[in-house]
Amino acid sequence: MKPTAHATSELSCEVCGQLPEPTKARLTLANIAVMLPIELLVHAAVVETHLPYLAKVLVLTLTATILVIWVAEPSAARILRSWLHAPALRHRRKLGAAPALWRARTVLKDRPGALQKVTHALARLDANILSIHVHPVAGGVLDEFVLSAPGELREGELLRALLDGGGSEPQVWPTTALAMADGQTGALSLAARIAANPEELPLAVAELLHARIEPAPDADTAAAGTTPARDNTANDGTILRIPTAWHGPITFSRPGEPFTPAESARAHRLAELAEILAYSTAAPADPA
Repeated sequence: MKPTAHATSELSCEVCGQLPEPTKARLTLANIAVMLPIELLVHAAVVETHLPYLAKVLVLTLTATILVIWVAEPSAARILRSWLHAPALRHRRKLGAAPALWRARTVLKDRPGALQKVTHALARLDANILSIHVHPVAGGVLDEFVLSAPGELREGELLRALLDGGGSEPQVWPTTALAMADGQTGALSLAARIAANPEELPLAVAELLHARIEPAPDADTAAAGTTPARDNTANDGTILRIPTAWHGPITFSRPGEPFTPAESARAHRLAELAEILAYSTAAPADPA
C-alpha cells in the first residue's frame, strides 16, 4: 500500500512533533529532484544577460543559494514526504502487525468443558495461549493466561472473547516476555536473597509481586485503629498485608491487578522464611 501524508503524520514525535530523519540517499535524491529545475532556470536566465563574468557568477551563487534554502529543501520535504519516510512507515507497519503479549484473567465455573469454551473463543481471535495458571477461588476457579495475539487486536475484543467463553470478571493487561518467567523459580531466587539478608523482605516481595510498598501508618493512625490500606480480603483484592514479627505488617498494593491466592501464599512463605532466619541469627547473641 502506498504511504500517505496522513500515515506519515503518525510518525511524528509526541514531544517535538518532528518526523524521523530520512535516509541520506533518499534525502539527496529528493533535493536533486527539486533543485535541478531551479538551477537550470536560474542559469538560463543569468547566462543570457550582458553582465560581466564575475557579476554573473555572483548572481548565480546568491540566487541559487537563496532558492535552495527557501524553496527547494522545504518543497522536497513537503512534496516528497511520503517517499522520504517510506522505510520508517514500513517498519511501523511491521511493528503494528507483530504479535502482542497480553495477560488475561477470568473466573470460570469449576466444571468440565469450561476451559475449552474459553480457549475456543480466544482461538477465533487468533490468540495463542502461551501459559495458564489456575487458582481456586470462591464460586469457581480463576484462570490466568499469557496470550500472544495479533498486533491489531484490542483490549475490548479480548474482554468480549473471555465473556463469550463463559468467563466472568475478565481483566486484560498488556505485558512483556517477562510474564513468561517461571513464578516458582523467581520465588526461589528471592528466597535465596532473603536467606542472605532477611531485611530484604519488603523489597523482595515487592519484586515478586510487581507491587508497590505502602508506607506504614503513623502512631496516631494506628492507635485510632484506622489504616489507609486494606488486606487481601478487600473487595478488589489489590491490597496485600503480610504480618512480620519485627517490622509489623507490611502492606503492598497493585492498583488494577488483584493479587491471586498463589501470589499471596508465596509472599507469606517468604515472610515466614525471613522471620525464621532473623530469629535464628539473633538467638546466639541473646545472653539468655
